Amino acid sequence: MSISHFSVNACLLPICSLNGAAVTTVEGVGSTKTKMHPVQERIAAAHGTQCGFCSPGMVMSMYTLLRNTPEPSMEDIQEALLGNLCRCTGYRPIVDGFKTFCQVSAIHIFSFSITNIESDDTFQADDFRLVDPTQDFIFPPELMIVAQKQSHQRMVFQGERIKWITPADLEDLLELKSQYPHAPLLAGNTTVGPDMKFKGILHPVLLNIGRIQELREIKECDDGIWLLFAACTLTTIKEKLEEAVKVLPEEKSEGLHALLETLGKVASKQIRNVASVGGNILSSNPKFDLCSVLAALGCSLTILSKDGSRKLNLTEGFFTAVGKTALKPEEVMLSVYIPYTKKWEFMLAFRQAQCRQFAFSIINCGMKVIFFEGTNVVKDLKIFYGGAGATLVSTRNASQQLVGRKWNDNLLTDACKLVLSEIHLPDTAHGGMVEYKKTLILSFFFKFYLHILQKLKAMVTLYKIRFSVFPLGCQIGHRPLLIISYSEALFSQPLEDPVGRPNVHQSGFKHSTGEAIYYDDIPSIDGELFLVFVTSTRPHAKIISIDTTEALSMPGVVAFLSAKDVPGNNKRRWFHDMVELFIEEEVMCVGQMIGAIVAETREQARRAAQKVYVSYQDLEPVFFTIEEAINHQSFFSPQRKLERGDVDVGFETSDQILEGEIYMGGQEHFYMETQGVIAVPKGENGETDLFIATQHAAFAQEVVANALGVSFNKITCHVKRLGGGFGGKIMKIADISAAVAIAAYRTGRSVRCVLERGEDMLMTSGRHPFLGKYKVGFMNDGTIISADVTYYSNAGNTLDESQFIIEKALLHLDNCYKIPNLRGRGIMCKTYLPSYTAFRGFGGPQGLMVIESVINEVAAKCGLPAEEVREINMYRNESHTHFRQSFDASNMVRCWNECLEKASYYQRRQNIEEFNKQNRWKKRGISAVPIKFGIGFTKGFCNQGAALVNVYKDGSVLLSHSGTEMGQGINTKMIQIASRILKIPQSSIYIVETSTASVPNAIPSAASFGTDAVGMAVKDACENMMNRLQPIIEQHPKMSWEYWVKEAYLQRISLSSTGFFKGPNTDVDWERSEGNAYFYFTFGVCCSEVEIDCLTGEHKNIRTDIVMDVGQSLNPTLDIGQIEGGFVQGLGLYTTEELKFSPSGVLITRGPSQYKIPTICDIPEQMNTSLLQNTSNPHGIGEPTVFFGCTVFFAIKQAIAAARKDVGLHDNFTLNSPATPEKIRLACADQFTQMVRCVY
Repeated sequence: MSISHFSVNACLLPICSLNGAAVTTVEGVGSTKTKMHPVQERIAAAHGTQCGFCSPGMVMSMYTLLRNTPEPSMEDIQEALLGNLCRCTGYRPIVDGFKTFCQVSAIHIFSFSITNIESDDTFQADDFRLVDPTQDFIFPPELMIVAQKQSHQRMVFQGERIKWITPADLEDLLELKSQYPHAPLLAGNTTVGPDMKFKGILHPVLLNIGRIQELREIKECDDGIWLLFAACTLTTIKEKLEEAVKVLPEEKSEGLHALLETLGKVASKQIRNVASVGGNILSSNPKFDLCSVLAALGCSLTILSKDGSRKLNLTEGFFTAVGKTALKPEEVMLSVYIPYTKKWEFMLAFRQAQCRQFAFSIINCGMKVIFFEGTNVVKDLKIFYGGAGATLVSTRNASQQLVGRKWNDNLLTDACKLVLSEIHLPDTAHGGMVEYKKTLILSFFFKFYLHILQKLKAMVTLYKIRFSVFPLGCQIGHRPLLIISYSEALFSQPLEDPVGRPNVHQSGFKHSTGEAIYYDDIPSIDGELFLVFVTSTRPHAKIISIDTTEALSMPGVVAFLSAKDVPGNNKRRWFHDMVELFIEEEVMCVGQMIGAIVAETREQARRAAQKVYVSYQDLEPVFFTIEEAINHQSFFSPQRKLERGDVDVGFETSDQILEGEIYMGGQEHFYMETQGVIAVPKGENGETDLFIATQHAAFAQEVVANALGVSFNKITCHVKRLGGGFGGKIMKIADISAAVAIAAYRTGRSVRCVLERGEDMLMTSGRHPFLGKYKVGFMNDGTIISADVTYYSNAGNTLDESQFIIEKALLHLDNCYKIPNLRGRGIMCKTYLPSYTAFRGFGGPQGLMVIESVINEVAAKCGLPAEEVREINMYRNESHTHFRQSFDASNMVRCWNECLEKASYYQRRQNIEEFNKQNRWKKRGISAVPIKFGIGFTKGFCNQGAALVNVYKDGSVLLSHSGTEMGQGINTKMIQIASRILKIPQSSIYIVETSTASVPNAIPSAASFGTDAVGMAVKDACENMMNRLQPIIEQHPKMSWEYWVKEAYLQRISLSSTGFFKGPNTDVDWERSEGNAYFYFTFGVCCSEVEIDCLTGEHKNIRTDIVMDVGQSLNPTLDIGQIEGGFVQGLGLYTTEELKFSPSGVLITRGPSQYKIPTICDIPEQMNTSLLQNTSNPHGIGEPTVFFGCTVFFAIKQAIAAARKDVGLHDNFTLNSPATPEKIRLACADQFTQMVRCVY
């Protein structure tokens, strides 16, 4: 009996399938209370945790890898972590810590360059404890005994609605399938599970085949055939085939190589560990990649039933509809036969998805060609496409017409026409992207054609190959090993002074051991209930009736709450508008809260919520886009404007005038921890405690008090930490908390609400989409004389924070450029979508994107590199913004020069030009962009911070402050500050939580201002304390801190001290276009290089260099983490993260399978981060670098321009954000796009 270690996704693993398995979670790996495992230690010590919510998953993936491969390679680590998502760190420090487990040779290849003024590095790998095998759990012997006893027994689990049956063996399975013909077979649960959860499909009986040994085998038969049995996991198949191809001759393994290439890109390691080959085939999902490859290979299936067996060829006819095959209800798939290829047989597989890996394919295909021996004449050709129709599609007719033809350019031209005419993709095809899909279909065949030409050239020495028409360079190669370096600056100071040192995140080790507590980790209180919202399903409609009869009759349901149940106010004022908590009469978008079900359990509440029936009367108008809002003149007030100089006169004196526009899509926060709250009624005077995930506890307190009709002091909000926030946990969580608090008030019991990912994305929305329209006048040398820019933001159906966001965009209109005549207007569009809200950068990334697009377009018109135009127009020395706030641009220019130098920009630009000349089908681009980002709130009253320091008789210190720990490390920095002022070890200082009872009326943790405001308040509180203790210290200078504290207590000196920071009086006079909008500006520069595949639109990020001015960093590694994490979040914003809505306004991209944030394979292969040295004062850094993702966007656009130049297109072209593979491919105009458009 063998023991295997697998990392799996808990959400996919039914608990019944774990019978007989030994489950290890992060808590079992190690603990700070006992002994940490090296994996846990290293990810934390390498600063690989920020919010910490993803850290346990990272630890378990790496731990499993080490159990199977004690000395992994970097490729092993990347594969192991590919299925883990992180929204905070940018992945670099995680890899940094885990690469220390690599073999010595791999570590040398994976090089880091860390330079400090002082000699110590951010962590010392030599100090790490070694892996101790005795610390690992052994497989419980009793489970081995149980497994042997139960190996031939049927197991049945009977639930409330579902019966789970694990057959004893294959014979028992066939018997059960005849008894339950419509019961699905379940091995990995990767199809059945999501269907049950997200589509509400109920299967009364489930047959688990994962334990049937006869279905888990792989055999290599004597007749040159591989036999894969249906329940074999994809991981097992991949590992077996990898071993096989090492020893097989190339001619026999062509098909296996194609299959391996596909298996390596199917899902992630965690999913492949449970997903089966049978499930992949029988799911009949065109997005699943294996079927097209297996069909092209000429595979066949063995099918069994109680009545016998039969064989079926795996062709397009086997798949009858989505989710349906030619199998009869009582039949099961036994195995798939995979033949070897022979000489003169060639096979390739292709796929293209929204991102490079860990994503469903848009189009996948398998292609196999056989030639008559010794010739280039086609004997047979098989081409199968997935994603080109409802089921697998074959170009059978086209292939037959190409048999007997020579493999040359004439065949290529005819093949493209034939394939395109045979595959019918209507405009209404599922998933859209019809033009892109058709282009991919042709591009894949062209790639196949080129590959076979190379093969034939090697095999037929007399065959003349012509590459002149289509030069090579069509493939984007394997991802090189990640190379990352960064520099940091520490100033000379006493060793006991922690400020400025790269201290590990205060909760880092708790993150990695799973001991860090988030709101949903708090144990249930006796009698606790669960709440699930009932939300609107129409974008604009009048509510006619709400029928709760069936829902309230269901088991466990306690109540349905709606507007009539609100004890206080169901409405609250926000600026000039009234905002409803529960919608009473008219819904304005899909996803608005109409009511809520309260029940004994989550599942009961969820089922009952689905049985609340709301009747609507649809209303007009209904529209969702900025363009439609403009047509309807649907805008919020006020409309803002800033102006410097005389724009119209500037146009008159310009050499050239350019007009254009750029659209920038929205972005989902995708924090790892979804929104939620626990409300605990105290039973006296309307008191309620809220344990809540919010960045703005005071606002949640206010909204809850308003809804309950009580004063603020009756509501106490507790925030331990957030699993990510990014601005998304400021506004929306307040209304969610109010609803939950009402439920607690009405029932008198504790109530918990945890939004599912899909609910969260549907209800809370994200970053505002923007449309920027511009007119710019410039001289022939690139000097911009005048610019007129109008920003349109899609605000959604209520104002939320849209006014602040459009203002932020306008205030960043100039970025780093002194444009003498500049006018900007900001207009908020009212649409019938959920209200967009705050997001990291707060309008800055959108506003900056437009002016940088202007710079690029001007450069293109002048025939100059964009970076030269940037330099020509850049602010220098003492300057004034377009709203007349003064600033010194010296450090901005320093960052620019230093970044270009560190990045070897000019040499690489030449190299790229040469590369693009030599390669037709892949191109490279490089872009460097500066930033000037305002720090603080434009409303002066928000620029404040508060702190409370309590010193206890034993000398320990309890520190409370007005900030929220959400991964940025504010608690760590505050402890460092307190430690410096109080001159005590950091271990003596503790921060328990953020609470409205400790520090009232706090501002939100936002605007990159938390450390500034709170840090000064903590400093003030600690200095106040030290001033009180000073007389005692002077009397007893040689005594200890503990002595001084105890003496102060005896002398009746208060050991509780408050601190406060009053920030600057920021404000803007919008009528006069002037004001001091920000406390100060942070500067930085980013340079990125990319490579695109012109035939698919895929891109890879080759290198990124960042130089950032953070002043005198309080903690360099935390700041670098914010810089890199912000950049990678921006990378997603500008390239992969695309929000899609249905025609009725329903968000389609709800969840990780549809919405793609960057993964570990998306980050640059080389990333160098430097902090500008010899600068003063700490600077806010949380938000600015999100904008640096645009460097990848503009580098992509430069690469596209190079591709277009090859076909004679020199004009400016539009590329909107995000630059998805679809947009990149269609912008790379060539004969294939032209062919599709002629047909399309």
